[in-house]
Amino acid sequence: MITKYKPKNQTSRINQSRRAPRYVRQSRPAQNKVVLEQGKLRVIVLGGLEEVGRNMTVIEYDKEIIIIDMGLQFPEEDMPGIDYIIPNISYLENKADRIKGVIITHGHMDHIGAIPHIIGRIGNPPMFTGKLTAGLVRKRCEEHRQCPKLNISEIDENSNLSLGQHFKVEFLRVNHSIPDSFAVVIRTPLGTVIHTGDFKIDYSPVNDKPADLNRIAQLGGEGILLMMSDSTDSTHPGYQVSESAIGDEMDKIFDKIYGRIIIGTFASQLSRIQKIFDLAKKHGRKIYLQGRSMNNNVEIAHQIGYLKFHPGLLIRDADIRRLPDKKIIILGTGAQGESNAFLKRVVNREHKTVQLKKGDTVIFSSSVIPGNERTIQSLKDMVVRQGARVIHYQMMDVHAGGHAKQEDLKLMMRLLKPKFFMPIEGNHYMLQAHADLAIQVGIPEDNVFIPDNGQVVEMSQSNRQVVGKLTSEKVPSDYVMVDGLGVGDVSNIVLRDRRVMSADGMIVVIATIDSRTGEPIGNPDIISRGFVYMKENRKLIEDTRMKVKKIAKDHDSRTPADDDYIKNKIRNEIGSFLFSKTKRRPMVLPVVIKV
Repeated sequence: MITKYKPKNQTSRINQSRRAPRYVRQSRPAQNKVVLEQGKLRVIVLGGLEEVGRNMTVIEYDKEIIIIDMGLQFPEEDMPGIDYIIPNISYLENKADRIKGVIITHGHMDHIGAIPHIIGRIGNPPMFTGKLTAGLVRKRCEEHRQCPKLNISEIDENSNLSLGQHFKVEFLRVNHSIPDSFAVVIRTPLGTVIHTGDFKIDYSPVNDKPADLNRIAQLGGEGILLMMSDSTDSTHPGYQVSESAIGDEMDKIFDKIYGRIIIGTFASQLSRIQKIFDLAKKHGRKIYLQGRSMNNNVEIAHQIGYLKFHPGLLIRDADIRRLPDKKIIILGTGAQGESNAFLKRVVNREHKTVQLKKGDTVIFSSSVIPGNERTIQSLKDMVVRQGARVIHYQMMDVHAGGHAKQEDLKLMMRLLKPKFFMPIEGNHYMLQAHADLAIQVGIPEDNVFIPDNGQVVEMSQSNRQVVGKLTSEKVPSDYVMVDGLGVGDVSNIVLRDRRVMSADGMIVVIATIDSRTGEPIGNPDIISRGFVYMKENRKLIEDTRMKVKKIAKDHDSRTPADDDYIKNKIRNEIGSFLFSKTKRRPMVLPVVIKV
């Protein structure tokens, strides 16, 4: 149940729908006044404990559930053809009546990307998130027909929610690389749980307010039962760079550039984008936006007031040819070398209006995501070969991460002083590094939990105290892969076949046989794709053809041919034969035609 202020004057339905609901602030009960109950508090992370992405956390008490985030994970290199991966929600599918609400911490795809695929399957429960995130989620759902009309309420740092009988929820504004990022404070019958979301400590953020460290310390003074905290940068020492410092560095760079400035960054880095708009105005340049996600995010953020700029700052295709180079900034996606993104199309000379030339400066305003190193290096090589200059974050401070580094993480733990600690959002080595930091600041090692995806962390009352443990219980948390319009229909077997074909190729064997006698008719046809070039390996192909013919002949001519038996024999024996000749294992696809 949510208690709202009633407006004194009637306003239009349209205006009410656009305005964030206001919630009555409830008194915050001190932790030591909480009456302990007999129920068990269960925390289950369905994604985000063994990878960066796919973030989704389930908190359950006495048959009531709340969910934090529903994100996607981009595919790994050994997942050919996969668009992205979402959490497995098998545990929730028969519990729709228990789900009291979904809270989305911020608008990045690793926290909102799975919503269209999941929300309808769990009963479309009410969703609570910041104003900007709500806009991005609605836009995301417009692109997916299966997404139901969402029941979204907009919140801010003053909002208080009652979800079911057992959950009282508050919010802490935190800084990240996108505005409207929140930590979630969940008051349960056993104590207060805090989920930090993605955060960093930034005392001078761009287009945002700094986190309220006083309120964070007050919560720590009341007592925190469990803290779940962002681990993405837990292996990096020191403090995260402020977004405003990046703006100062880019200001100096702009002073020295007289040609076109081409900037590649994430479309979700709205704080960075705001700073680029400010610098464009200061330096008398116009901005040419490129990339569908970039245009969508800028449009949504500008409409609701999170990006502030005059529309005249943006230019169209015709203007890019008319204006002098010193008046142009081209801002687009693709700094990670994504195949269909703006920068990749430019270096491949596939973009309709932008071609690189001498005098251009390309700024890679993002760090390298692990696994993308070779792709990005190749992209930089192609940029330089076409006459442009490259600037990236290792040369100058043109990128600030959105995640807290080690000293910031320790500060947050010291302020909140949780009894139990659980690192989230990262690969296992990142979680372990964060756990080591928790032990350094004084949290007992036995009170630090490092679960796997799907593993249940349980809190309960024992001798008038709350005890916690990492149980051996696991719920399904395996990958659900999205491939085109298919969700979950690509199994490990399909992926294995794709890996085989991408590694060793395939060979198709077409044998025509007499349906009555089983005798082969003519010579088998061989088709090779990704295995060997047939014209240069004629002897191997001919030997394979004769081997197939012999297999087809090798049966009792008095009985009709069993084509399944022949296909299996071709698959096994030709596979072994080709491996003995090439030390490769192509996928063998036998086709038997009876005539």
